[in-house]
Order: sequence, then C-alpha cells, then structure tokens
Amino acid sequence: MQFSSVIMVLAVLILVSLPCAVAERETWRALHLIDYQSDQLLEVLGKQIPTLAEMGINVIILEVNYGFNFESHPELRGPSAPITKQGAEKLVRTCREHGIKLIPQFQCLGHQSWEGNTYKLLTEYPEFDLTPGAFPGNEGIYCREWDPLNPKVNEIVFRLMDELIEAFQAKEFHVGMDEVFLLGDEHSPSTKGKDPAKLFAKAVNDYHDHIVKKRGLQMLMWGDRLIDGTKMKYGKWESSRNGTAPAVDMIPKDIIICDWHYNRRREYLSIPMFLEKEFRVLPASWNRVTATEALIRYAKQQEHPNMLGHLFTTWGAVNRGDLPAFEPMVKGLEILMADEKTR
Repeated sequence: MQFSSVIMVLAVLILVSLPCAVAERETWRALHLIDYQSDQLLEVLGKQIPTLAEMGINVIILEVNYGFNFESHPELRGPSAPITKQGAEKLVRTCREHGIKLIPQFQCLGHQSWEGNTYKLLTEYPEFDLTPGAFPGNEGIYCREWDPLNPKVNEIVFRLMDELIEAFQAKEFHVGMDEVFLLGDEHSPSTKGKDPAKLFAKAVNDYHDHIVKKRGLQMLMWGDRLIDGTKMKYGKWESSRNGTAPAVDMIPKDIIICDWHYNRRREYLSIPMFLEKEFRVLPASWNRVTATEALIRYAKQQEHPNMLGHLFTTWGAVNRGDLPAFEPMVKGLEILMADEKTR
C-alpha cells in the first residue's frame, strides 16, 4: 500500500511538471518593441496581443529604458506621462492570458543619447558620463555612454531595474549593451588606456550579479560587442572592432545572447561561435524579408539545443498599431510555425 502510494505521488508530480518542461523547450518566437513608453501606448500594444499570439508570437521584449514612472528616482522619469506600475501590470495580464512571456529591457552602458538628445541619467548626473565635457551637442560620437567604473551608477541603475522587474513581474531581463564604442577612449578619464574587453566584461558581470545571482532572473543582452569583427567581417556596429570582443570569454555562459544581423548573408558565423562557447542564442532580424528568412534558416541548420528560436526587431519600421502586418515577422513566423508542425 505504501509503495503504490509513492508511485501515485510520483506520477502526479511528473504530470504536473510536464507542461512546464514542454513550455521551456518551446521555440522562442519573439518580438522586440521600442517607443511604447506610456500607459496609453501600452493599451495600443495590448489590443494587438491576441492577434500576435494567434500568429505565433510567444515572447515580447519591451524596451522601456527611462519611460517608466520610477519612484526611487523620479528625476529619471522619461516622457511626460511614462508607464505606471498599473499600466505595466495590465499588459502583463494580457500577455499571460495569451501565452506570451513579457520581458522588460533597460538599455545599459551605451545608447545614453540619440543625436542631440542626451537621456535622463546623464542629464541629471553628468558626472556619470564616460566622456564628460567632450563631444558638445553629441557631435562626433554615435551615442553617449555611462561610466561602468563609477560605483554610484550601479547604485542608481539597479534601483531602476528592480522597479521594472517588480512592475512587469519579470523572470527575465534584457540589459541591452549593444554598439558600445567609447570604452578606453582618450576622452574618457576613467578608462583611457585600459583594456576595453575587461571594462565591458566588468559591466556585464556587474549586471549579471544583480539580475541573476541576486534576483534569480534570466539575463539577456545583445551580442555585437562580443563578436570579433576583424575575423568575421561584420560591420563595426554588427560586431566589435574596438577591442571588446575578448569579453566573450570573461562573462557567464548562462546569459542569453541576442545575436542581431539585419543584412542577408550566406553565413552568420557568430551564431555557431556563441553556441560553441555554450551560450544560448536568440538570433535577431529587422526589416528585410529575405534577410530575415536567411537568418532563420541558417540558425535552424545548426540543430543545437541552445538555439532558442528567433527575435524580430522593429526599430520604427512598422506603425505602433500595425504590428501584425510587419512583413518580415509575418514571413518569418510562417517558416518557424511550419517547421514546428512537422516535428
């Protein structure tokens, strides 16, 4: 009697855990979004969630950055009517009802400006600027960057991360980290002459310590700074030609690498490189149908358990209210869904 009871309990536990296990193995069909930085715009997004789910999208990465009603640092709130906790929670519920995982993103280190507009952290705390006083009006640089060696930066940024994690009830968090160019620059008093790879790895490891080790979440980041552009012949945005690439061997392997490539190529050699180094990989495409299809098919040829699926980025290529009509996503989902049906 006791033995049979044990067997029954084990059977129940297996049945209960099975759906979760299957869900974890499900291909990620992900969509990256930006410029939804108010409750009103989240409503626009929320109305499209049922259709996106029907099409096959099961992950949304929402780049929030400073567009949130931060309580710990209200001076860092972005737009005049940023996302509230209530607005975030409503979107979370809508996504869950339709089987979509919602992942918030806060752009770390780089992309702290765009053209002549410097973002909140560096306008409120100019002493955090990696190149203080240089490049007036942001002329002569791609984007401003914060100083990863200033410990006060993380004190503030981690509070912002925590608020986003709580509001979006997140189990995963994307830290950005793409297109960083100024580490070790002659205009950077704190990093001039230092190894860019070690500086970049320090930043990644700091965020990993907080997000993964302290908070117990999964961390995602863009992969371009970890790709040696002198060997793989990608461009200077798509890969690193400023010394950060060796950081790939200085960071934890449990980070999900979002490996973005927007042009059509015969090979995307960074994908097998990341897989060989035991990272989980989520290739990302943008606005070209043929390039999206090529990237999806190349990634699938790897037949590797660490290949998670595919990430469709938008970057202003589709109107906020017309996401289901985004052609690269539509065509890409057709490939991904067709392959799943044949399994």
